[in-house]
This record gives sequence, C-alpha cells and structure tokens, in this order.
Amino acid sequence: MATTMKRQPNGGNTSNRLADRDSVPVSRMNDSQLLRYSRHILLDPIGISGQEKVLAAHALIIGAGGLGSPVALYLAAAGVGHITLADDDAVELSNLQRQIAHDMASLGVNKAESAAQRMLAMNPDIHVSAVNLRLRGEALDGAVARADVVLDCSDNFATRHAVNRACVRHKKPLVSGAAVRFDGQIAVFDLRERSAPCYACLFPEHARDAEMRCAEFGVFAPLVGVVGSIQAAEALKLLIGTGESLSGRLLLHDALSADWRSLRLKKDPGCEVCGEAR
Repeated sequence: MATTMKRQPNGGNTSNRLADRDSVPVSRMNDSQLLRYSRHILLDPIGISGQEKVLAAHALIIGAGGLGSPVALYLAAAGVGHITLADDDAVELSNLQRQIAHDMASLGVNKAESAAQRMLAMNPDIHVSAVNLRLRGEALDGAVARADVVLDCSDNFATRHAVNRACVRHKKPLVSGAAVRFDGQIAVFDLRERSAPCYACLFPEHARDAEMRCAEFGVFAPLVGVVGSIQAAEALKLLIGTGESLSGRLLLHDALSADWRSLRLKKDPGCEVCGEAR
C-alpha cells in the first residue's frame, strides 16, 4: 500500500526581484526555495538550473533501513521533488543503532512511513510516496519506469537482482550500495549507456555468494551513513548532470583501516541480464 504525502505551498514566485536578469537565469523557484537551496545554488556546477532539475526529479529508493535512511534524508533535504520510498519492514529497537531516519516513537511503525514523516518534517516542499510493501513484479517494474534515478538500499540479493533487471529493462540509472561489518561498497550502473555494466555483470545471478546480513554479522553504525551519503551524492549528480559519476567503477571502503579503493568495472558481453546474447 502506498501513502502519498504532498508538498505544501511556499508562497508565490517572487524570484525575479532577487536576480539580475542580465546575468543570472530567472528562476521558477519562490523566495523560500531560493533561500532553502541557496548553498546549492552558489555552487557553479549546480546553480539555479541544476537545483531546478532536482526539484523536478523523481527518485525511487528501495529500502528505508541503514542505507535508505541517509539516502532518503539527504535527497529530501536537497529538494528532490518526488521521492518514492519502499520498505515492507517495521522499525525494531535493534535498528536504531544505525537507521537514523527512525526513533523510539517509530518502533513498530513501517519503515517507509516512519522515514517519510521525518523527510517531510525536514522539508515540506516535496512529495513523498511511502510504499509499505516489498516491490516486486509489475509493481516494481512500474515504479522503476516512473523514476529518474533508482537507489538500491536493500539487504538481499533477490531484491538487488530484481531491481537491476527492471533498471536494465527501462534504461534507468541505478545507484547501488551495501554495508556489512566494517566493509562498504558503492557502484553506479548508468544503464542509459550501452557500454555500461549492470549489477549482474559484477554479481551474476547464478553465482551468488552467501549473503552477509547485518542481523547475522553486525555492522559498524557510521558505515551505513558513509555509504548512504555517497549514494545520495551520486544520485544528485546524475539528476543534475554534473561531475563524473561512479559509473563503471566499484568504490570500496574499509572503515576499520580507513582505506578506500576504486575498481574498474566492464560490461560482461555474456551477462544474462544486459549481455549481447540475452
């Protein structure tokens, strides 16, 4: 079941009074938005036009737990105009060590709905669709088709592969993250590019390793914040069309040794999902 929470009006558009029309693009943002997003607008690679792209964008977040919490909060704070957040799980006490979108009052509440309330408390100038179901089949396919960027913050291979297949089918950029123990990884699969690998090129569906879940192996609390924050940054860059994304790279972080590594990824011609022979 999806609960849609809509943005609230922030007043009329008076931005023309704030800009020199000869040197600054006229913005469709109102005064409140210009002030709220001013630190983004001051950045040359973003500016008014970039922030307006963010406001007009639709992001799909799969999972509202450890990774989904910072992703959801940062995308909401940045002003992504429509965010769909899906999770079928309820908040438990053991989640609160790292899942910062939730608090004691959220215990027993669906995670997507709990996070949505927090997002709107931060920024009422957005739409949030909280889906308290595990997206699969046609529902997942439709949600991916409607999004401009998809962020996989799930914790199991079955979901990750299903999301990847939908992103390949609809040529949607996928920002993937994972964190367990002290080890984190982030990758971008920009499936709008013919030469880009997909998630299955890196982790083939038929050759999965045993899943490592934090419920069994533990997870360092700040690690999910680090990984999720980078996922949010990559998503915003994709939406704005600025900078160099992690497309074609796998970023690895060892929080225990404070070590970062970046590995190049290549498209697998024999991939069962995006390969030439499929």
